[in-house]
Amino acid sequence: MSSSPMAVTDVRRLIVVLGDQLDLGSTALRDVDPRRDVVWMCESADEATAVWSHQARIAVFLAAMRHFAEDLRARGLSVRYHRTEDERGSLAQALAADLDELRPGSVVVTQPGEYRVEQTLREAVEAAGVEWDCREDEHFLCSAADFAEWIGGRKQPRMEHFYRWMRRRTGWLMEAGEPVGGRWNFDADNRGAFTEDGPGLRPDPRSFPPDPTTQEVLDLVARRYGDHPGSLASFDWPLTREDALLALADFVDHRLARFGEVQDAMWSGEPWPAALLFHSRLSVALNLKLLDPREVIDAVVEAHVAGRAPIGSVEGFVRQVLGWREYVRGLYWQRMPEFVDANALDAQLPLPELYWTGETEFACLRETVGETLRHGYAHHIQRLMVTGLFGLLLGVSPRAMHEWYLAVYVDAVEWVELPNTIGMSQYADGGVLGSKPYVASGAYIDRMSDYCSGCPRRPDRATGDDACPFTTLYWDFLDRHRSRFAEHPRMTLQVRNLDRREDDLPAIRAAAAELRERLVSRPRPGGM
Repeated sequence: MSSSPMAVTDVRRLIVVLGDQLDLGSTALRDVDPRRDVVWMCESADEATAVWSHQARIAVFLAAMRHFAEDLRARGLSVRYHRTEDERGSLAQALAADLDELRPGSVVVTQPGEYRVEQTLREAVEAAGVEWDCREDEHFLCSAADFAEWIGGRKQPRMEHFYRWMRRRTGWLMEAGEPVGGRWNFDADNRGAFTEDGPGLRPDPRSFPPDPTTQEVLDLVARRYGDHPGSLASFDWPLTREDALLALADFVDHRLARFGEVQDAMWSGEPWPAALLFHSRLSVALNLKLLDPREVIDAVVEAHVAGRAPIGSVEGFVRQVLGWREYVRGLYWQRMPEFVDANALDAQLPLPELYWTGETEFACLRETVGETLRHGYAHHIQRLMVTGLFGLLLGVSPRAMHEWYLAVYVDAVEWVELPNTIGMSQYADGGVLGSKPYVASGAYIDRMSDYCSGCPRRPDRATGDDACPFTTLYWDFLDRHRSRFAEHPRMTLQVRNLDRREDDLPAIRAAAAELRERLVSRPRPGGM
């Protein structure tokens, strides 16, 4: 596959396709001429090590890229593909070398999903004296320019306002100018927890066993990146366009109906892939651009029209794709490059070792981090209200949290991961993405999961040997940031509850200090 013989000798355009741009309809490929243009793809070791990436995350990107290159060749396109084994250096270095050899008239690329990648590639192209043709990414439903116009001079932009604007603009779940079901948002109905019997019987998601191309990548990753976190033992993701469509149909047929009701619920001990519960398993395919958000939304809306899924589940899913996904992408390009260094709460602690090992007595963290390390996946509440909440309460550096999330999840691409981590999870942007910090005590985790039943710590205790660290750190967080949030309209009640704990605060502060000392005293194992 590496640097395959090319029929094109006089290259008009070199078309760069990145690992998260595996879309045959992309703007970069839209007017490709097989006789004069060459598609350029490169597996760069630098992209696997920019953060200490989970083995499964590396394998997802490399395997999906190799499948896509095979598809392009089958369609008669000339592809120059560099494998990891080629040792071509960084993406920019590899591109610069090929520009020097091929001397194309221009380099065409759909806008990358990461600010750093766009900057380094542009610099390499301009240094070579070649025209840089960076095109709008029309995979998304709202262009960067349209988002900039929408956000305009809004002092307090909110995703809900954007989401309603997008609903009106696109017509999805709209009828005669009004929202289907009579409400814009069914979120209040979609916060259910499982009963003590758990999730119950349900069909496992469709499996996608590794084919020879994927297995070759798994063997490569095991050899080359075996010291990276995570495991490849349960690797099972849709990595081609055909498999992505099968995954979409499987979700709509078997899990969409209950998705809304229990989308926030968590449950321990679930075998993979049942650990996905009623979630879609589509974020990987969407973020690789093997699926188009339009066809995904159409499929779930059609299920509601056909009477196969209730409006609460369908609206909740559409809100994630049409609302949240588009909103965070818009904010990313509005606020980069400063966004990555936002730290409104001045959190400075290093990331605790347990995030890389899963070794801890705290059951919720053990389950969530353990699941993440085994599979490279955890659903949105596990990310926000277990791993993210703990980092926020503890006072971990937002950038360290961002780099961990980018490293360990197979669906992580910076345009979507960074805003969710910096803004939603860690409140490091001071309230731009989320109007309040998502802080809670152990009681929330107890209500939404069975984790606490297998933990020696009690969610109602803030001090003592059996105190829940989330509860201890929750009260400590409010105490440390009392002046910031005392008059905050959505935090006032929580801060005022501190008054009832005045006598306990010295003990809580001491317990929180002991937790920080114990949990961040050792450096991260391995890696960079």
